[in-house]
Amino acid sequence: MSAARKTVLLAIGTKKGLWLATSTDRETWTLSEPLFLMEEIPSVGIDTRGGTTRLFAGRMSWHFGPCIAHSDDLGTTWTEPQEGSIRFAPEDGAALERVWQIQPDAENRPGVVWAGCQPISVWKSTDHGETFELNRGLWDHPHRSEWGAGFGGAAAHTVLPSPTDETLHVAMSTGGVYRSDDGGASWQPRNKGISAYFMPDPDPEFGQCVHKLARDAVDPDRLFAQNHHGVYATTDRGDSWQSIADGLPADFGFVMLSHPHRSGTAWVIPLKADGERIPPGGHLAVHRTDDGGATWQASDAGLPRGEYNAVLRDAACVDDDAVAGVYFGTRGGSVYASADEGRTFREVASHLPDVLSVRAAVVPA
Repeated sequence: MSAARKTVLLAIGTKKGLWLATSTDRETWTLSEPLFLMEEIPSVGIDTRGGTTRLFAGRMSWHFGPCIAHSDDLGTTWTEPQEGSIRFAPEDGAALERVWQIQPDAENRPGVVWAGCQPISVWKSTDHGETFELNRGLWDHPHRSEWGAGFGGAAAHTVLPSPTDETLHVAMSTGGVYRSDDGGASWQPRNKGISAYFMPDPDPEFGQCVHKLARDAVDPDRLFAQNHHGVYATTDRGDSWQSIADGLPADFGFVMLSHPHRSGTAWVIPLKADGERIPPGGHLAVHRTDDGGATWQASDAGLPRGEYNAVLRDAACVDDDAVAGVYFGTRGGSVYASADEGRTFREVASHLPDVLSVRAAVVPA
């Protein structure tokens, strides 16, 4: 990090609550007491646009149900609309089950926040996450009745707005990748080249079980995908995908991250297979490419040997510092942070409940 003092906020959503960690050097961390104890937190978001910080938590109470809460004071107090910010209309015949993704839009669209939910649906807020409106283009899509549920449920778990135009990409389990070129008014599947070996037709138009997408920071037409057995990249906004799994110890996993400022850099955390969801050989490592997936380098410095817990799709992130920090948490409740773009790691927390979601950002003092 630069000599100027700054604070990094790390939000850790777990099976039994939310923890917040702060650091000024990304090496020594202060961990909060748990918030929303005994609630699942499958999604968190940090919005620092406009020089302020709004923290989002996608909460799941087994008594009260799911909701999105937000905080403007780094988690000291929280606000939640009395009737919830995400509600299906009676004629939709559906009820919100989980909020899987909370994604602030680009700097040039202040106030716009996206949410990906279960059942498979995408929601848009234009008031900084106070209220959300259902995206009808995706909800009324003729393919919707054929989308299935992944092992964790039927979820729109990735929403990627382009910073340069009205393009949106959504990834869902299980439906695959869909793209909108008109801000969400209409959607088309974009899965050519992504294998679905588990289906009768291994190369369907849609139905792939994509686990996570990430967009290149410099070239918005380049995206990376971690699939159910398969790691892919596209340079044409998803019109075609090519495998970039060569050089990895396994092509299964859930994590896909991209560098916040540099093109062609991405990170994955491989797992052995869908039947053995552990790091290959119990060797936990973060794998990085700097050339768009042509080659990969493994990093395990500071990580434990003999680790048999998986890392879930939103339990990993990068911050937005010039030298990017890389973060992830395991289903065994350990959270790790790297201040050098994933080359070395330090443990931030241990013995937490299952880590479901992790987000980090440099926040205004």
